[in-house]
Amino acid sequence: MKPLKGIHHVSALTANAEKNYDFYTKILGMRLVKKTVNQDDTSMYHLFYADERGNPGTDLTFFEIPNAGRTYQGTRSISQTALRVSTDEALHYWIDRFNKYQVKHEGIQNRYGRNVVDFIDFEGQRLQLISDERNIGVKGGVPWDQSPVPTDKGITGLGPVQLTVPRPEKLYKTLTEVLGFIETGRFQIEGHEVVVFSTGEGGTGAEVHVSGREDLPVERPGRGSVHHVAFRVENEEDLHKWVRHLESHGMMNSGFVERYYFRSVYFRESNGILFELATDGPGFEGDEPFETLGENLALPPYFEDQRESIESKLKPLTT
Repeated sequence: MKPLKGIHHVSALTANAEKNYDFYTKILGMRLVKKTVNQDDTSMYHLFYADERGNPGTDLTFFEIPNAGRTYQGTRSISQTALRVSTDEALHYWIDRFNKYQVKHEGIQNRYGRNVVDFIDFEGQRLQLISDERNIGVKGGVPWDQSPVPTDKGITGLGPVQLTVPRPEKLYKTLTEVLGFIETGRFQIEGHEVVVFSTGEGGTGAEVHVSGREDLPVERPGRGSVHHVAFRVENEEDLHKWVRHLESHGMMNSGFVERYYFRSVYFRESNGILFELATDGPGFEGDEPFETLGENLALPPYFEDQRESIESKLKPLTT
């Protein structure tokens, strides 16, 4: 069984697909590579924003829940998602862009030896831009050349995810003994220690940052919160090995799940964080050509006979 390769995707919640699309494509310059539905509840959109073709490790996805309430931030949460850019210079471009579009941000800071910009979207989704200028590890993706953001300043993929939990030792054990991560560093944020864990080739595309916070209430998720984080598995054969591996450690899990664009297994660790292991393929071009990715509602073959019913329940989204 091969080590996990890094972060595969992060899935979050939005209450407004139209504004979500505008923010992530027109301001952040990511490409909508797949407009589909939540396969567990086809009445809601599932939108995938990524690099030019949705390479593994570049997808930030959203489920639309129109009546989702606000998020009350706290522990037992995926509390921040980082997005990679190539250089420190790119961060200065983004500061100007955020100011132009009135995106709230915290300016450029140095964290764990890297320059970063913390910011939020229109629903309070906690995000970060992280410079790869001194990064060694998993390679980023390729920004779309039709993005409103210049390709040399564009987002190249997902960076570290931060997990905030009340019992960090339990999470450390799951990450190292079950998932094969190794501890690679520690740093401070506002007086609180954050422990860095890495997998595969390491670097910004393969890190989890764990913050232990017993002083916070449990997060009440809503719009602007993160649902789960997925890690990369080489292929379907390896995924089946991971399912057996989880079972050997007594980890209750979903078993093998067919998602058409990739294959998955889901499980929760003891602090309540939902993890997914997902295969690198098949990818997003099995039902749409590269040139028109994300332009139409895409449905896996096993939902095609329900297309009329599914479309009738969705508010049209112009992309």
